[in-house]
Amino acid sequence: MYKKLFQPFMDYLEKVTGKKVVYFQVQSNAAEVEAMRSGRLHIAGFSTGPTMYAVNLAGAVPFACRGYKDHFQSYNLLVITHANSNIKTVADLKGKKVAHTSPSSNSGNLAPRALLPELGVTPDKDYTVVFSGKHDQSILGVRSKDYDAACVASDVFQRMIDRGTVKESEFRIIYRSAPFPTSSYAYAHDLHPELVKKIKEAFFSFQFPKSMQDGLEGATNFYPINYKKDWEVVRKVAEKAGEVFNFENLKKLK
Repeated sequence: MYKKLFQPFMDYLEKVTGKKVVYFQVQSNAAEVEAMRSGRLHIAGFSTGPTMYAVNLAGAVPFACRGYKDHFQSYNLLVITHANSNIKTVADLKGKKVAHTSPSSNSGNLAPRALLPELGVTPDKDYTVVFSGKHDQSILGVRSKDYDAACVASDVFQRMIDRGTVKESEFRIIYRSAPFPTSSYAYAHDLHPELVKKIKEAFFSFQFPKSMQDGLEGATNFYPINYKKDWEVVRKVAEKAGEVFNFENLKKLK
């Protein structure tokens, strides 16, 4: 799906840089980080949480997010439950089975571990954490009542509603966090400066065609970011959650 969606940009990137561009489908966050670390991947889109692994372990340099003329796209951590559930507040999660996505996920694991204790509920202590692997699997699991609740990204949740995969009326949102930046786009730190210049030129001069806008929640362009400033809130969440960005933890990424 994403290969076809991004093909207009792949063609443009190839034209501007003068380099052959190949869309590389990775199977996990860990594989993507490792591919850049080993020099097999030169430009990549990293999810919010794994961006920090990419920076610390692969030398990735985040420089863009999908966005609009004057700001980048953002999303929230949502805690959702089934519409017919007796769970009405975060406090009601105690003693329940709650889906997280994967250890590296910001909204799917790190953010709830950092933010929910402030509301009196600590994951693994007050409720049982079950890793689903993906946000969509967590959402579908709540709908089928395999999980009592789930911590998911608002953009994935909204995308599934917009596509008709699930109905908003099937769920109850019991918590919504402050916004986080979406996936980052980064280049490998050891690329030639002239190539980096052309890569940035391609990203920031490209206007998304309608097909990309429709598939990317209305985003119209790539918006410049600064990792130090724009990922500060994400790093603070990871720090509070006790996350350590090392190779041992990288192996746990999905």
